[in-house]
Amino acid sequence: MDQVPAVWMRGGTSKCWVFLEEDLQHPTLSVDEVLLRLFGSPDSRQVDGVGGGTSTTSKAVILRRSDRPSVDVDYTFAQVGINEARVDWGSNCGNCSAVVAPYAVAAGWVPAVEPLTTVRVLNTNTQQMIIQQVAVRDGAVDESPVQHIPGVPFKGASVRMGFLSPAGRTTGQLLPTGSATDKLNEGGSFLEATLIDAGAPLVIVRAADLGLTGNETAATLDARLDLLARLDRLRRKGAVAMGLAATEEAAAQAIPKLVVVATPAPDDQGQILVRMLSMGFTHPAIAITGSIGITIAASTPGTLVHELASPRRVPDEFDISTPAGVVTTWTGEHDGESVVGAVRSYRRLAQATLPLPARADQ
Repeated sequence: MDQVPAVWMRGGTSKCWVFLEEDLQHPTLSVDEVLLRLFGSPDSRQVDGVGGGTSTTSKAVILRRSDRPSVDVDYTFAQVGINEARVDWGSNCGNCSAVVAPYAVAAGWVPAVEPLTTVRVLNTNTQQMIIQQVAVRDGAVDESPVQHIPGVPFKGASVRMGFLSPAGRTTGQLLPTGSATDKLNEGGSFLEATLIDAGAPLVIVRAADLGLTGNETAATLDARLDLLARLDRLRRKGAVAMGLAATEEAAAQAIPKLVVVATPAPDDQGQILVRMLSMGFTHPAIAITGSIGITIAASTPGTLVHELASPRRVPDEFDISTPAGVVTTWTGEHDGESVVGAVRSYRRLAQATLPLPARADQ
């Protein structure tokens, strides 16, 4: 039986197992097989592995020191299937991205500079550069719990993340079809959608077109299996239209993500109401890569977000109302490039050695 070292960390509203790239190399098993066996997939409970049985707790972060002159860390994200023996490598996870900088500084890959250390991270799934900053005190990462974010009951250490020029990282274009809105065919009837690629590819639809207010709880939406099935069909149709899959059946589970949007009530702190699907169910808050896309859609004329969003209260900030509360993004520039970012919290949960059975079917 092999032993795989790992660190268990919470990044944003996700829990992620962090591995070094070399530690997942195996003489007879592929990396996919290693991850599936470690996580206990396929199984809805992942009872024989370290997966948590939900989309936000079945994630892997794979790191290596970069040999590129302008990059400190190469970071690959894996969404490990739960009911399927499948690992999705097609997207990034913004929440899990939050663990990369603190791990790299703690490992000595980047010199610790007080009071803030900047880490240049390249997500290899999407070739997205992320500039991250973490607090440093007395020559080490300061993991003091000072940052609260919606969807996490306790404070964690803070990390500021900026996504450089995030448009078109997966498909090559901000609007893969060339249009701010498209019509998705539902058996002869058509539903309007915005198909956008920024942070992550998104299929955005109006809540009202689905008979929803946009303010439903995640539990309410997840209880409607007919609605979830319809939303997934729309998501798959969007995947084909965006060029992400040849057929609806071939569409990945992780991308594109489907987002339901609505105009918030006047007393709501957010500029847009959002309910996002992740791996078939409602995300408890929002994927941070999704929040990047929503933010850019809000400033792109003709998109559904631009149509429905209420005016910004602060020019360079955008507030998104999620089931867990308001998530704030910011926009700016870094070395002449546009950047969209957010502040996340993280926490180191455990240092572990994970036993790997000799065969993938054990």
